[in-house]
Amino acid sequence: MKSLDIKGSKRAEITKQEVKGLREEGKVPCVIYGGKEPVHFSADASAFKGLIYTPDAHLVNLDIDGASFKAVLKEVQYHPVTDAITHIDFLEISDNKPVTISVPVKFTGASEGVKQGGKLVAKMRKLKIEALPGKLPDNITVDITELKIGGSIRVRDLKLEGLTFLDGESNVIVGVRTTRNVATDEPAAASK
Repeated sequence: MKSLDIKGSKRAEITKQEVKGLREEGKVPCVIYGGKEPVHFSADASAFKGLIYTPDAHLVNLDIDGASFKAVLKEVQYHPVTDAITHIDFLEISDNKPVTISVPVKFTGASEGVKQGGKLVAKMRKLKIEALPGKLPDNITVDITELKIGGSIRVRDLKLEGLTFLDGESNVIVGVRTTRNVATDEPAAASK
């Protein structure tokens, strides 16, 4: 899985005035949970662009005043009017403890159903998985080559070693729908 390095500094206080001052300086207040105790810190807002504004999932290497933490992004809060980042929560991870994370779905191949005039419909862009940090993939690759009109690929159809899928087994990831052109062409062909 891809990783990203972010440097930050510990926050002295956790008051509203201190948080407001940090935001005015262009910094984002953050917290890391999952370790012995929560660590409150701040970092420049620009440091998070490669983490938040991308469809990819990342492991984050945090350097907070010289202390190193491995973490994953858990939650981002935005200002309701400006959409500026107001707070970020991270979850500290260890190599021997499973992590729950959402990873993007990538489709490969050319569907038979689409070649016949059907429409490819992607229902899920991300899948929630649980795995050890060393087994976390950059994405879940789904081959749609054999997908015919009316067919679909569900969560239960995916089998990857070391991963547990946490979405409902019957959830449709991708399918091929009949289009009007295909539906009107078939009766005409049958009457000849």
